[in-house]
Amino acid sequence: MYFDEGYSGKVFIMGNRTYEESDVVIFGMPMDYTVSFRPGSRFGPNRIREASIGLEEYSPYMDRHLEEVRFHDAGDMLLPFGNAAKSIHMIEEYMDKLLADGKFPIGLGGEHLVSWPIIRSMLKKYEDLAIIHIDAHADLREEYEGEPLSHSTPIRKACELIGPENVYSFGIRSGMREEFAYAKESGMYMAKYEVAKPLKEVLPKLKGRRTYVTVDIDVLDPAFAPGTGTAEAGGISSKELLDAIQAIATSDINVVGCDLVEVAPPYDHSEQTAIAASKFVREMLLGWTK
Repeated sequence: MYFDEGYSGKVFIMGNRTYEESDVVIFGMPMDYTVSFRPGSRFGPNRIREASIGLEEYSPYMDRHLEEVRFHDAGDMLLPFGNAAKSIHMIEEYMDKLLADGKFPIGLGGEHLVSWPIIRSMLKKYEDLAIIHIDAHADLREEYEGEPLSHSTPIRKACELIGPENVYSFGIRSGMREEFAYAKESGMYMAKYEVAKPLKEVLPKLKGRRTYVTVDIDVLDPAFAPGTGTAEAGGISSKELLDAIQAIATSDINVVGCDLVEVAPPYDHSEQTAIAASKFVREMLLGWTK
């Protein structure tokens, strides 16, 4: 069982359709077992849901209303606390089910390692998969202090799985020297510091490609998103990330799924991080699903 079938808590605004009648499924992955600095992102999905209640159902960016999208909020997965390997296996199994049922997945993290099993599942269905990765951190380590299952490794794992030439990273401003060397030598695309401008230049090259998009909230400057596990100064604004989301929505790429990760509510008593994240999820939901 992946979820508490008797769950009656908060759902993302207007996300109360049944699974069967929905085209899109939002689900939480409350895992933060491998974080290297500040834990707490396991509380992110529910806080994003709570913050969404303050949103309007209409988006002026996309000129769409949430009533136009049939979506279901499944709640948070029941992941075994402290067991990263089993949690990853469960996420991949659930993703296999969503894709077999023809659902568009929107995952809420949780630490960034939760994107790894989603990408593995995606590749089973889409052989031509490309990845757009929006983040402050390169996440290209092979391991962290001897542990290959780490929130600092998912993009390296993705490169090794689908080929680095199919991975496009934006907003990167932190990582080991070796990570930046790998990005340069491997053939993957990495845009440092900025997101919207380089993304708009790359999108035409991905025309028609089935693409998975993973967004780490720490791509924002801590002034806009202090509630994250590894905040990194020098980031982009909320406005720039909204611009990037809209650019993807109006492009010719075929988004097949997405996630937003690393919201850690304990470090933001103003809730501005969760409030921003909920708006980004609304725009992803309205802009990236057809």
